[in-house]
Amino acid sequence: MSQESGSGSAGLQRLQKVLATAGYGSRRQCEELIATGRVEVDGQVVTQLGTKVDPHKQQIRVDGELVRPPRLVYYMLNKPPGVVCTARDPAGRTRVIDLVPERPRVFPVGRLDLHSEGLILLTNDGELANRLAHPRYGVEKTYLALVAGLLSGEDVQKLLRGMYLAEGFARVARLRIRKRHKLSTWVEMVLDQGRNRQIRRMLARLGHKVMKLKRIGFGPLRLGALPSGAWRLLTPEEVAQLRQAVLEAKPKAHSRGKLPKGPKAASAR
Repeated sequence: MSQESGSGSAGLQRLQKVLATAGYGSRRQCEELIATGRVEVDGQVVTQLGTKVDPHKQQIRVDGELVRPPRLVYYMLNKPPGVVCTARDPAGRTRVIDLVPERPRVFPVGRLDLHSEGLILLTNDGELANRLAHPRYGVEKTYLALVAGLLSGEDVQKLLRGMYLAEGFARVARLRIRKRHKLSTWVEMVLDQGRNRQIRRMLARLGHKVMKLKRIGFGPLRLGALPSGAWRLLTPEEVAQLRQAVLEAKPKAHSRGKLPKGPKAASAR
């Protein structure tokens, strides 16, 4: 067992990466498992995050359970409203993980809030999930929203220029008006960051309530005609496209309070 940060032998991997790949959660969640003394390597409790192991030669256990090389699976789910994305729910509500097969154990990539619906990915590939969900990589998510009232040109520009929320700066990467009604607007928005309830909060700041919100795209993937509550396995080609999206994404620095010089192009058709 190595605790050095160097590359070491070809078979050595960071312990948290091994656990994430085995389906024990995101990289950060696996770091918490290690730090709280729930992980053993060859019979010894390990709490140092720099520990490297060879998963093919060493015996790794979490809460006494032997960690086995996983069969990686990737699901696309059309989440219905009222379903939660948490691993545990004290209120006993339906979770997204209840809507896909129990084995192997998977977890959602990011979250959709309780009242939102649409495309959510579930997998036991912790390494890929961590990169897809991390705002640093800016993998785009596409949403369709029904908004109360009529969005003005000024509203559109404010969404594209961005605004400050409690936890930092937020903006819409691209926006397109899909349809206007007398008292509401259908709008398609693309985000490359993941603030909590970002679309709802930004539009509320402009005086518009979101009446319906559906995610229709995640990186290169589209929800298509998948029925509400249904799931399907991603094809090998789609998994490869997700990996490529992460590779092509340019890591983004955190905003330090500077406003962008100008909005990205928008269509208000």
